[in-house]
Amino acid sequence: MSASAPPPRRALHYAWIVAGVTFLTLLAAAGGRAAPGVMIVPLGNEFQWSRATVSGVIAVNIFLYGLIGPFAAALYQSFGLRRTMLLAMTLVGAGYGLSTLATHYWQFMLLWGVVVGTGSGMAATVLGAAVANRWFTARRGLVMGLLTASAATGQLVFLPWLAAVVTAHGWRGAPLVVAAAAAVTLPVIWLFMRDEPADMGERPYGESGSERESVRENGEGRGNPAKVALAVLGEAVRVRDFWLLAGSFFVCGASTNGLIGTHLVSAAFDCGIPEVKSAGLLAMMGVFDLAGTTASGWLSDRFNCRYLLFGYYGLRGLSLLFLPAALVGPASGLWIFAVFYGLDWIATVPPTVRLCADVFGRERAGIVFGWVVAGHQLGAAFAAFMAGWLRTMSGTYTLAFMSAGALCLVAAIGVLPVGGQRRALAEGAMG
Repeated sequence: MSASAPPPRRALHYAWIVAGVTFLTLLAAAGGRAAPGVMIVPLGNEFQWSRATVSGVIAVNIFLYGLIGPFAAALYQSFGLRRTMLLAMTLVGAGYGLSTLATHYWQFMLLWGVVVGTGSGMAATVLGAAVANRWFTARRGLVMGLLTASAATGQLVFLPWLAAVVTAHGWRGAPLVVAAAAAVTLPVIWLFMRDEPADMGERPYGESGSERESVRENGEGRGNPAKVALAVLGEAVRVRDFWLLAGSFFVCGASTNGLIGTHLVSAAFDCGIPEVKSAGLLAMMGVFDLAGTTASGWLSDRFNCRYLLFGYYGLRGLSLLFLPAALVGPASGLWIFAVFYGLDWIATVPPTVRLCADVFGRERAGIVFGWVVAGHQLGAAFAAFMAGWLRTMSGTYTLAFMSAGALCLVAAIGVLPVGGQRRALAEGAMG
């Protein structure tokens, strides 16, 4: 073999191994985000706290989960994917593990709200976007759909198990399960995760150009991560499409993580449905979302993402308007809701990521999407607290479900102008 011969190609591109490690990490982190939903009632009963009081801790967790996103995207660029993921899962595991010893409200606020919220924000949808953009040129939408769907798979894996553990052993069993899952991911990340294709002597999957300007190669994103994230935000706010995307994602968060993910088990309990059964309902939604979000990633590679978002938000709004009747009607109504809502749970993520890349460019897309996710989690935090407050004041979740459904219909109209400015405007505003 001559000295100039190229090295042999791997049968499997390492990008797929990185995607698998990321899927596992996001799945474990999703289990952590699912846990509070099955602990609201028993935690409140033990400490004599109202739904609004417990929801306050969850709201802080969700808010920080979103706020950390853009800074996490900058951390990926400055310190690497692997180190940031290791820190994230350490925080999630430590926060939940130590919470089993907590006896005061401020301790839950610190551990669940701040520590777990920060760790979850580093291992969130923004991570999936960073991996998809950095490691994939071809199949990027499909990969983003799969990584986004890992959150739904986390529900599928964890929710029934967590509900059964809480029923049998009390609420402290659930955080221990999550802490164990986080601990399992740490050696996998350490051994198999890599920051860039160049680390493995490869180029992004499907890359065909003669050169690729990566974050590491051109120096984009180096320096203080906080300054980088804030600088990109300062540029993005001058583009109208940023506000349309962030506003629609505010509604997305309010209608998913904040409302259904946090309160559906409690709402079903109010209607006489046992916690394990209602957790199974959420898990079933996770099954359908795994299919729906993966399909959404495939569709976002082929169709206009504005119209996809219009359909997703519209169908979600109609599902939420139907939910109050489904909760008090025949059991078949809840299963119908689970199918239609599940298919649409987080199907909005792949087209939103694609639109961020189209409008703001590939290298800035991760941080811009991080700020869009911050809007998502601001909406989720708002809904998590307000739904608990409305339940405490009125004794029912009906107004919360109806309001969220109406907001989704508004968001469906609001996303239609996105992309009108396209890349040219973004380059002019952000150059």
